[in-house]
Amino acid sequence: MPFTDAALDAALHLDTPALIPQLLAMATRRETPCGDGHVVWHIWGEASELPPVVLFHGGSGSWTHWVRNIAPLVQAGRQVLVPDLPGFGDSALPAQGRDADALVAPLEAGLRLLLGTPGASGHRACDLVGFSFGGLTAGLLAAAHPARVHRLVVCGAPGLGLASRRAVQLTGWRHLADPAEVEAVHRLNLKALMFADAASITPLALALHAANVVRDRMPGRRLAYSDALLQALAVVTCPVFAIYGREDVLYLGKLEALEAALASAPGFRGLRFIDHAGHWVQFEQAAAFDAALREALAPPAAAFPVPIGS
Repeated sequence: MPFTDAALDAALHLDTPALIPQLLAMATRRETPCGDGHVVWHIWGEASELPPVVLFHGGSGSWTHWVRNIAPLVQAGRQVLVPDLPGFGDSALPAQGRDADALVAPLEAGLRLLLGTPGASGHRACDLVGFSFGGLTAGLLAAAHPARVHRLVVCGAPGLGLASRRAVQLTGWRHLADPAEVEAVHRLNLKALMFADAASITPLALALHAANVVRDRMPGRRLAYSDALLQALAVVTCPVFAIYGREDVLYLGKLEALEAALASAPGFRGLRFIDHAGHWVQFEQAAAFDAALREALAPPAAAFPVPIGS
């Protein structure tokens, strides 16, 4: 199915699990080497003069963390590449390691195959956008491969020396046999970590979460509770923007410290807080997030303007 204006409009307004096959039907699937298998990429839109946009999803997630945000980017003329990160979704485990630092090599290798070699003729640097664990991964990649990234946007990202394991208490579900009990726990965990408002737990959100968590093969990730992203941002040479939910449970009571940590990055251009949004900010307040992302990616890479009413 081509990404026509009519198909885009349908994708923008469909907010049920049926959105997933609709989007996949409009995507090109590519595979690049990773460990004993492949990284699976989904690509929407056509290459243009604008940098392609690469979206990294969060932990225990997949490309579907971005279901509400792909169509607006394509409508804006962007080619959009979204992988299942190694160890999640349909992608294989990285060859070594089980944390964000182990993902950099296979993801860069994949981007080299899909977009070209940095410095070579026809190479296209990308605008790299990472959510949560994907934001940490994106920062590490931008630090290690500066020619690859034209602009970096981190969304709800940890690794700034501020997040605490005590901030969220999640409930176990793998031992449960009753599907109704499993669904109840998924709802509980979505409200505890991902959303500010329980009303945001739509059938689509619940279906995505339930499908994603069972495919997480990367247990014991610890870099999120370190300052690994903060250290990476200190050497990132491209413009850096940040978008966070104002009610992100990982940073409640720490918003000033969050802004100060991000502002220490030499390339930092601004932090936008999205009202009435928790951790999964791009899903819970998609329209406001998409507007902020358009500002971050718009040329030239100026600082975020001050929001109206702030």
